[in-house]
Amino acid sequence: MTDTIFALSSGAPPAAIGVIRVSGPTAGTAMQALLGKAIEPRRAVTGTIRDASGAVLDRCLALWLPAPHSATGEDTLELHCHGGRAVIAAVEAALAAVSGLRPATPGEFTRRAFALGKIDLAEAEGLADLLSAETELQRQSAMAMAGGSFSRQVGRWRERLLEQSAALEAVLDFGDEDDVALLPADFAVQLAVLETELAQWLARPRAEQLREGYRVVVAGPPNAGKSTLFNVLVESEAAIATPIPGTTRDVLTRPVAYAGVPFLFADTAGLHDGVDDEVEAIGIERALEALDRADLVLWLGPEGAGPDGAWEIEAQIDRSGAVPKRAPRHRISARSGEGIDRLREDLIATARGALPGPGDAALNERQHMHLRHARPALAAARDEQDTLLMAEALRIARLSFDALLGQTTTEDMLDALFGRFCIGK
Repeated sequence: MTDTIFALSSGAPPAAIGVIRVSGPTAGTAMQALLGKAIEPRRAVTGTIRDASGAVLDRCLALWLPAPHSATGEDTLELHCHGGRAVIAAVEAALAAVSGLRPATPGEFTRRAFALGKIDLAEAEGLADLLSAETELQRQSAMAMAGGSFSRQVGRWRERLLEQSAALEAVLDFGDEDDVALLPADFAVQLAVLETELAQWLARPRAEQLREGYRVVVAGPPNAGKSTLFNVLVESEAAIATPIPGTTRDVLTRPVAYAGVPFLFADTAGLHDGVDDEVEAIGIERALEALDRADLVLWLGPEGAGPDGAWEIEAQIDRSGAVPKRAPRHRISARSGEGIDRLREDLIATARGALPGPGDAALNERQHMHLRHARPALAAARDEQDTLLMAEALRIARLSFDALLGQTTTEDMLDALFGRFCIGK
């Protein structure tokens, strides 16, 4: 991190204001080169930006944040310019002409903040989710992770684990070999409580489900009204709905948010036997795969013929000759709208129960994996009789906690994470 980096950190021009951020050891040099003066730390001041020839590029509001009290932990200069394309391009060109400065790569500002201890890895992952959040529920969950709620929880787990490790090390140093009698009376109980807390977090809804949306698949035989219902649920004519059997040949998906809850709806090919058309057969195969991945199936076919847990939907109730169901969860007409509002309300309530609650931090796959590794290590330490093996099990659990916060990690994983960020973040 010997380079000083710069990038536009606000939205793409044209805009009312363009914020250009400069971070690194020669940010002060850039301040002198473009503004011609040093400015007071942490106080917004007006200034004139000039290039190397002295030509005026723009009038701006400048903010100087010396290390370590900045977002990245480095000396940081922010230039709040007019947001026209030509202005931004001219200021960036002037910065590039300053020795030691270069354009930032995606996520490089945040990666520097992580490297300098301003944020930990779990907070960085939450920030990445916050930048991509499209619904209120996603935003609240990402804010909880980015705000450090999970990091603080891991910190508390780690402190408690260190206390038990210290007690065990005392036995190893001063007790008889393999003598666990000198351990605190509540040693096993404390490890069991910690293991239970990890199990509770592992049982929580996952971040991937929240990010992708609650997956609802509309399924049934041909001409059951699947595509018409799908179009109503996604509030667009996304699927072709005709009386001709086999119109839908592939799985069609659309993301939708209801009341801040993310959904991913899927329309599928009609399910039936004796298919001669090869393309339709492939569509049915993909429909069956979609059913396996679904969080919920809306079954529009014969009652009882759908997959386990599917909602029985009596569709096309306004059509003459429609076969009624004895105990449908909902009776609807996608064409007239009858019953659709009740179905939508039921979907929202069900998804809210399956997704993380508002403001709850949700674990991603990496975090889930490390907790899965820590839990059996705690169980092994609790049940083991050999103190050396107990100490090794506690060390494994501690390494899992360290990995959760990024204290032990790999460059490849960091590249993948920070590559999700935009250039100015």
